[in-house]
Amino acid sequence: MIKQRTLDHAIRCSGIGLHSGKKVDLVLHPAEVDTGIVFIRSDLDIEIKGHVSSVVDTRLCTTIGHGEASIATVEHIMSALAGLGIDNARIEVNGPEVPVMDGSASPFIFLIQCAGIVEQNKAKKVLRIKKRISIEDGDKSCALYPASGFRVSYHLDYAHPLLSNCKVSFDFSRQGYAREVSRARTFGFIHEVEALQKAGLALGGSMDNAVVLDKYGVLNEGGLRYADECARHKVLDTVGDLFLIGYPIVGAFEGEKSGHAMNSQLVQAVLADETAWVIEELEDTNEVTENSGFAIPIPQ
Repeated sequence: MIKQRTLDHAIRCSGIGLHSGKKVDLVLHPAEVDTGIVFIRSDLDIEIKGHVSSVVDTRLCTTIGHGEASIATVEHIMSALAGLGIDNARIEVNGPEVPVMDGSASPFIFLIQCAGIVEQNKAKKVLRIKKRISIEDGDKSCALYPASGFRVSYHLDYAHPLLSNCKVSFDFSRQGYAREVSRARTFGFIHEVEALQKAGLALGGSMDNAVVLDKYGVLNEGGLRYADECARHKVLDTVGDLFLIGYPIVGAFEGEKSGHAMNSQLVQAVLADETAWVIEELEDTNEVTENSGFAIPIPQ
């Protein structure tokens, strides 16, 4: 039996909120089987389920909410949890944002690994895609369709030397999320950052937590972590947004210049069509994927 996973013990960190620029404390807690991912606004004592049904905003990041409480920028920590195969966790924050850390999921990978990962005495559940579901909006599109294991392909194409016709694809049954995807940082143009900060947004944004671009290249002193880092970050975001479906996915994603809004619309469209998916418990331990926390078996 392939078992559900949670943390061995609680662990905490602190960081800056990308948009508020204020310090945020975060605590990751273990959770019982079948809990899923639950966020807690500790300053308001309100729980918010880490699920697409809780999404209240997709501008600039993915924000979930319940009642008067909301938590922004959940996609990076959701991505890390998915990448390490964590099924159940409670995430406590004392403000309206998950700390941005270095702009990637790597600090959360480190945090989870420091806390330790334990198996629980119940089978892991996955959502298997049974037919293609797609969303289109002009030159942007995204789709989920049946596949063995979990694969994400993305095409980034903007009028910039580093963002033109950049295609990436990761088959997580063969490639390690932590090594290939988690270190990719969020990115933006210097003129956009300046405009957002004048509007009272992205107040915590800096070259310490984002790849900052001008018309010609990268302004960060250390350059890029990968030649295609910006496209890989889109994959990172997508993994986090897709995990809001409530389970690890067995299926393939294709994105064409898509983002948080379309990812959320796609997940909602899949769940709305009950012929497009099925929930399965993983009982067979044969042919388990290697080098990945997703721990999804490859069907024969």
